[in-house]
Amino acid sequence: MGPLEQLDVVIPAFVGLVREDARFLDLVTPCEGWVVRDLLGHINGGARVFAAAFEERAPRERELGDHPAETIAEALADFDEAVRGAGALERTVNSPFGPIPGEMFARLAVLDLVVHTWDLSQATGQATPLSDEVVRAADSFARQAITDDLRTPGVFGPEVVPPPNSSTIDALAAFTGRRP
Repeated sequence: MGPLEQLDVVIPAFVGLVREDARFLDLVTPCEGWVVRDLLGHINGGARVFAAAFEERAPRERELGDHPAETIAEALADFDEAVRGAGALERTVNSPFGPIPGEMFARLAVLDLVVHTWDLSQATGQATPLSDEVVRAADSFARQAITDDLRTPGVFGPEVVPPPNSSTIDALAAFTGRRP
């Protein structure tokens, strides 16, 4: 499953979990030291920076503000449009991590969004609305891409052994250092 097909599922799933309730924004997430507001700020800023990298332009910055669902939907739509642009997956993208093949950068963004969809669902007590097919594709990429040098605070934590009979998404979360 390619990154564009994954985005077709992951973007609406993530956006569907976002609420406008102020109490929602202060819920603690599995991301160490982050509440939902921080997680949404990360997705908002990351989607805008990643879109700009794909389109070779400055980011269209916008604060999370009082309407996070609208802001997140806009940021992810901007990213989605950029990654689907002519030749976006075929060229080298000057990412925040340095030059990287477009398809690999898109897969990295998908992985980030898949894992943060799990984080958001855990924080808010909602089911993680992702198919096993999407999660397996992200997991396959993660196991190739997440090297020891990426297992640093603020990126990916040390792999955690998931509980027996864990779901596909819980196993991926554990691989990225979360504790399902």
